[in-house]
Amino acid sequence: MDNSINENIEKSEFDARDYRRKETKLEVYDWLKDLPEAQQENDLVEVRFKNTRKGYYRNTAHLKLEVGDIVAVEASPGHDIGEVTLMGHLVPLQMRKHAPKHEVELKRVYRKAKPNDIEKYEEAKAREHSTMIRARKIAEDLGLNMKIGDVEYQGDGNKAIFYYIADDRVDFRQLIKVLADVFKVRIEMKQIGVRQEAGRIGGIGPCGRELCCAGWMSNFVSVATSAARYQDISLNPQKLAGQCAKLKCCLNFEVDAYVEARKKMPSKEMELETKDNVYYFFKSDIFARKITYSTDKAIPANLVTIDAGRAFEIIALNRRGIKPDKLERDDQQRESPRKEYQDVVGQDSLTRFDNKKRKKKGGGNNAQANNNNRNERRRGNNNHASGNNGNANNNPNNNPQKKRRFTPSNNNNNNEGRQNNENKSKAEE
Repeated sequence: MDNSINENIEKSEFDARDYRRKETKLEVYDWLKDLPEAQQENDLVEVRFKNTRKGYYRNTAHLKLEVGDIVAVEASPGHDIGEVTLMGHLVPLQMRKHAPKHEVELKRVYRKAKPNDIEKYEEAKAREHSTMIRARKIAEDLGLNMKIGDVEYQGDGNKAIFYYIADDRVDFRQLIKVLADVFKVRIEMKQIGVRQEAGRIGGIGPCGRELCCAGWMSNFVSVATSAARYQDISLNPQKLAGQCAKLKCCLNFEVDAYVEARKKMPSKEMELETKDNVYYFFKSDIFARKITYSTDKAIPANLVTIDAGRAFEIIALNRRGIKPDKLERDDQQRESPRKEYQDVVGQDSLTRFDNKKRKKKGGGNNAQANNNNRNERRRGNNNHASGNNGNANNNPNNNPQKKRRFTPSNNNNNNEGRQNNENKSKAEE
């Protein structure tokens, strides 16, 4: 009897330790775990539930917990099933960050999850999608201007949390009564925004990575179009909007650096006057502190690029009524052409193998022989063409560069011609 009880206990601990959730949202890295002070005992535990919902509990029973263990925690009413995501001295810091107004008396961790607890939780989780679809139909029949985005059942199946999105305030008292009668569970309604909904659903952003709201963001700050203007980003709604149909949260990540850099640049409204023209702002590179000016406000004309220091100098001169001859400094040299890419690693070009192959195919004695054959063909074609046209250059006597080959038949003809000429000369004498 005792052996069977021990086997059941070992089996329950083994199943609870091996069971892991598939969700990996809002993971936390314990960067204090290697410090000696972090080895001290601390009864605070962070537990993650479905998607991005987290809670903080006390391990009053002094259970030997590890990160990744599935535990049963206190809930109202009943108990809930979650995964331990953080322990130790980092938990109070997370509590101050995510739950500054958290209850003083935290709830307790009951036990490590048993197979029965996990089985009940899986049964309740399997009903979530059908419950959400039916709840949407009920809300539509009641004429409520709201969208039920997700449903989460408690671990013991006695309570259900309905997450909804609404632009205006919604009176859902009648909806709660209908849902409680239909599903026979305790109902809790939580309003979330479109960003929280995107974080709960998850997805891949245009950058190719997981959505920030689904991976690590928990506090959402309002994003304005001015953030795009500061960074000189095109105000294209399709480019600036994320999957939640709101402006992307990442627009706020670097805007502070741009704001600080713009303070060291002259205003876009400032006009630079010279003796010849009036120059208007065209574009700028705030990190390189380069500004490009144009002589026309509407189109780029006679573009001149100067540094911010030179622009401030000209502005100061214009305020004193002085107009310089030109925007550039007198000692300023023309911009040197862009240097070609140089491999600082010391490797050769990516086409080094192709070049070697070409040299092997076209190099050596074979290439020289091929060139000689081509030259001979060209000479033969030229001789043939000149013979057809009756050109005098075809005569080897007139053109000493071209040598004529004589055959025996040609020699005989030449001898006969010489004898005829001698006979004619004798007859004349």
